[in-house]
Amino acid sequence: MGEPNDVITPAEAGTLAGLLRERIARTPERIAYRQYDPEGEAWVPRTWAQVGREVARWQAALLREGLSPGDRVAVMLRNCQEWVIFDQACLGLGLITVPLYTDDRPDNIAYVLGDAGARLLVLGGRMQWRRLQEVRERLDTVQRVVSVQRIEPGEFPEDPRLMALEEWAPPDGGGELTIRDVEPDALATIVYTSGTTGRSKGVMLTHQNILQNAYAAQQCAPMGPDDLFLSFLPLSHTLERTGGCYMPMMVGAQVAFARSVQGLSEDLQNLRPTVLISVPRIYELIYGRVITGLESRSALERLLFRLTVGVGWRRFQHQQGRGGWHPGLLLWPLLKRLVADKVTARLGGRLRYAVCGGAPLPPPIARFFIGLGLPVYHGFGMTEASPVVSVNRPDDNLPASVGRPLPGVEVRIGPQDELLIRGPSVMQGYWNNPEATAETLDAEGWLHSGDKARFDEQGHIFIIGRIKDILVLGNGEKVPPADMEMAITLDPLFEQAMVLGEGRPFLSALVVLHREEWRRLAEELEVDPDDPAALQDRKVEKALLARVAEQLKEFHAYAQIRRLTPVLESWEVDNGLLTPTMKLKRRLILDRYAPQIEAMYAGHNHRK
Repeated sequence: MGEPNDVITPAEAGTLAGLLRERIARTPERIAYRQYDPEGEAWVPRTWAQVGREVARWQAALLREGLSPGDRVAVMLRNCQEWVIFDQACLGLGLITVPLYTDDRPDNIAYVLGDAGARLLVLGGRMQWRRLQEVRERLDTVQRVVSVQRIEPGEFPEDPRLMALEEWAPPDGGGELTIRDVEPDALATIVYTSGTTGRSKGVMLTHQNILQNAYAAQQCAPMGPDDLFLSFLPLSHTLERTGGCYMPMMVGAQVAFARSVQGLSEDLQNLRPTVLISVPRIYELIYGRVITGLESRSALERLLFRLTVGVGWRRFQHQQGRGGWHPGLLLWPLLKRLVADKVTARLGGRLRYAVCGGAPLPPPIARFFIGLGLPVYHGFGMTEASPVVSVNRPDDNLPASVGRPLPGVEVRIGPQDELLIRGPSVMQGYWNNPEATAETLDAEGWLHSGDKARFDEQGHIFIIGRIKDILVLGNGEKVPPADMEMAITLDPLFEQAMVLGEGRPFLSALVVLHREEWRRLAEELEVDPDDPAALQDRKVEKALLARVAEQLKEFHAYAQIRRLTPVLESWEVDNGLLTPTMKLKRRLILDRYAPQIEAMYAGHNHRK
């Protein structure tokens, strides 16, 4: 790895713009980013010095707009070099960046732009501009719209605010990199949380909030110039921005921007990254593909695979000091060569750190990857904490937990077993929302997470569930629905699940079926998969309940599903039922399926 002095401290950087300046000064000719060029069909590298020149070019254009320090500017791009360059150009001028999700609903984008008072918006091209047409009249604070790709005239109503990047920032229009004298505690960004209920709230994060978080996070595992991060979790997600943008800049690592989630498998094999930051969904997809592929293998191959995972897990436990030596460990070199290496090769074969955050990682999936020799490190964070609060470490990895707090982060358990957080990376509050700020940040500076948690004797944090999401049945029993939903969706038949039962006599569920798996099951049950009425067939419900019961057999007797409603329409960001970070919008789903839910509980006393 690189020398320790490759790491830039928060004090040396001062601000996020100072972080870039310091990185350019230290390693100007080292490769910073790799991005795929579709025309040339090649991955194109860019050095830190080249990044600096591009940032200066964008700054010259921003200065022509008459923007002042403290003005808000918004970015709605997929992960790419231009996202980072725009962000750094703005930060150097003392502007405040407002990231937007490219697949967010137009109504919410208009709300965020208006609430933040954004004066300028950078977007990718015609796809993003088309999404905004229905709310164009509401974008009254936005004085300039810059499109990275040229949008041909005539396709949309004329808008004098719209300019192509090449016109707005001519290729020869650069000068010197500008780093204005900004206080480290000045506001750097407003990140709107994708709330599962109500309007998004704008989290105010300072330069020091994010620098301190990135610095503390990199102390948990050694990283440096030999590392390559693969960036595909949206940069509008604070985990990717802090962990996959500023942290690599801090340690001098490279970042490659994945082409798409669909092309992730190919990118992993071509780029062979050493660090991957993701949410559970990606690991679940890889797990699902491997498990499905095993079904067509011979009984011997399936047995060998299970043996490999079992021995690999025992080896991991032994390395972590949680299990003794066993003769079976002698088989590992052979099993690794025959089985494990073939699976990890699909991920490039070089991964040193696979970080998982944003939601709990199901234990069977953690065991699967770790058993194959891929180190998965589960962590916990909140946008309001910049975002990382805790993470597992290479020498202390307890996958059932979300690790121990980062250096400098204090945690404690408050009333209702709520996890409270305090430290240098905790937000300043919510933009334009003092009431929400007062509810979340108390007078002593503790951030109220809304998550129920417990600690073990070694200081590992275990997340039990959301305080507001805990279901209280009519008999007083308390059930964490997220854990049950996670278990249900480990069966490939169920793409999504939502457990219900607040104040009810028993638990029920809404489940979204995987269409191909549903077709297979329908044939077994001799019903027509294309007939919507088949989903209401009592025979189908019984079969689905049996599959669900198998997944929930480890749960308490009262935590079982007695009725369910299957649907084929996925819950997506586009139909308003998922947040951009892939969390269920429970209230909206309850409203959408209210008649079906009532039908499940109607006349329950007459059912056996």
